[in-house]
Amino acid sequence: MDNQQIHDSVKGIAVIGMVGRFPGAKSVDEFWQNLCNGKESISFWSDEELELAGINPALLRDPHYVKADARLSDIEMFDAAFFDFSPREAEIMDPQHRILLECAWEALENAGYDPGADPGLTGVYVGTNLSIYMLNKLSANPELSKSIGSSIFFSNVQDFAATRISYKLNLRGPSINISTACSTSLVAVHSACQGLMNYECDMALAGGVSIQSLQKEGYFYQEGGMTSPDGHCRAFDAKAQGTVFGDGVGIVVLKRLEDALADGDRIHAVIKGSAINNDGAAKVGYTAPSVGGQALAIADAVAIAGFNPETITYIETHGTGTPLGDPIEISALKKVFAARTSKKGFCAIGSVKTNVGHLNIAAGVTSLIKTVMALKHKMIPPSLHFEQPNPEIDFANSPFYVNTKLTEWKTNGIPRRAGVSSF
Repeated sequence: MDNQQIHDSVKGIAVIGMVGRFPGAKSVDEFWQNLCNGKESISFWSDEELELAGINPALLRDPHYVKADARLSDIEMFDAAFFDFSPREAEIMDPQHRILLECAWEALENAGYDPGADPGLTGVYVGTNLSIYMLNKLSANPELSKSIGSSIFFSNVQDFAATRISYKLNLRGPSINISTACSTSLVAVHSACQGLMNYECDMALAGGVSIQSLQKEGYFYQEGGMTSPDGHCRAFDAKAQGTVFGDGVGIVVLKRLEDALADGDRIHAVIKGSAINNDGAAKVGYTAPSVGGQALAIADAVAIAGFNPETITYIETHGTGTPLGDPIEISALKKVFAARTSKKGFCAIGSVKTNVGHLNIAAGVTSLIKTVMALKHKMIPPSLHFEQPNPEIDFANSPFYVNTKLTEWKTNGIPRRAGVSSF
């Protein structure tokens, strides 16, 4: 290779560590096994279970109340002494902050680094959901709130999660809290990549956590809304009517590829390009997606990576299983791919939301971790509940097909390349 080829080959951001906790899985390895086995990790509750959890029996009789959710286990567990917290400090801290701190420590260990002994600049780019813990549990105990004072604010509000990690783990790079709703954790990854490429840090933790439920509970279905009427997410299927929101956490450890190679790090995958944007006013409503906006972001990421779309053979989609959003997502992808290739049916797509639901703040990093594991194991897990395509999606005349079974990832000699979307 000439000097330019060598330079291009070491450009990119290496994923050198990953941790996560997901519905039905306490680790990335368990999560991967569930995906390979086509396991749906949505919990369906009986009336008795929900009543014992404190749900009003009147709600259970409502035909629009769906008795399903996607929860993390052991959210109440935390080794306060390990992180030098008093029992009272731990009690007032949002479980999202606790779990994010635990996962940050674990992620650095997973990457082969000693938490608390940062020799350089390690950045933290993370996001959390609104603190349901503070709104519900702590507000019901005014005496506790009164005795602690402003500490409750610092221990629960979204603005302080990244700073707490940097403080407790002695990390000296940028400490930035990201908040862009469902795209938060993937925007955090993008921001971390930018920080690394701009030499604001030499290593970065990026991801997010979302805990929306502190107990077993269901949700209300509204026709035309985002939630599913039966607790299943059928991404891209003709029967798709929405998704299930759930809880999860994921963190990846990132490093400039040339540095990871020089330092002998274990490299799971390489991020070659990423992009973010906004639709502006070019959509029918505030929460509605647009084809143009999505296509521009995808096209920018592909251009930055320097890839021909024909060499991308898997897309982990946003895939919420809504009748409106699914066709728009495929239209945006098709627009980008069709500009460079007329080849049909060569790129598999899938949605992890069919397995674990929509993990809100943690949705993007969950999709990224799934994709990195697929690259690492050279296998594409099945996307669940797909039988007949949404009639608004013409898969036959597109580069895409929904992967419905565990499949060996064959590429006919080209590198394994994938894309990940989060909106």
